[in-house]
Order: sequence, then structure tokens, then C-alpha cells
Amino acid sequence: MTERFPPLSRILYVDDEPDIREVAKIALEVMGGFTVRACESGMSALAEAPSFKPDLILLDVMMPHMDGPETFEALRQFEALKTVPIVFFTAKAQRSEVQALLELGALDVLAKPFDPMTVAQTVSEIWMRHHGWDS
Repeated sequence: MTERFPPLSRILYVDDEPDIREVAKIALEVMGGFTVRACESGMSALAEAPSFKPDLILLDVMMPHMDGPETFEALRQFEALKTVPIVFFTAKAQRSEVQALLELGALDVLAKPFDPMTVAQTVSEIWMRHHGWDS
């Protein structure tokens, strides 16, 4: 089967919780084969993202100093990141909150806690749907 869309390779993962960040990074690398750059804050993401050139950004919603939506808006100011798909991770996955994140421009919203054994597959499925492929 020939893929009709670009492969998902590089993921920027932003989360202020060190344990969650490490589990997600390992799960995405080991289970998904992705190259993952993990950042502990929105400011760190802004410093890392332009040179890392991610295919996809996974962004925690609740972070100190600069939350996920603020980080989202700041990332969009970089020309090279204007169209990079962003998926939010949140523990606050109520319908109205999810809808607000989607209206902001997020590709999707994933609930925390997530299953480390399936998160890479879930992210891959979101990527494929984004590129018009449904299984």
C-alpha cells in the first residue's frame, strides 16, 4: 500500500508533568517509532519548535505560566508552524472544553490519563484522518 500523505515522524510533546512527559515520550518512541522532542513548558516549546520542525505537536492544556491555549497561539506566530497540526491533551475533557479547544484550531483533543500502550496508535490514527484516510 502506498501512503498518500506525508509520514508522521517528528512529534513535539509539551507537558509540565515530568512523569507524564517521560511516559508519553517513551510510548511514542517505542510503540510508534516517532522522533519525540519533549518540552516542560510553553516557553520551552517556543524555543524548541522552530528548529525541531515537528510534523505534529501534542500540547497539554493546563500548564503554569503559559497554558496550552496560550502556547498554541504563540506557536502559530511562527511562519513555519502556522499549519502544523496541534492535538491537545487534557484532564478536563468535558464537551464544552473540548469544543473550545477545537474552535481554537486544534486538530483533536485527547483525554488524560492516556494509555501508554495505545497512545502512539491513537496519534497515528488522528494523523491519518487529518490527511483524509479512514480505515
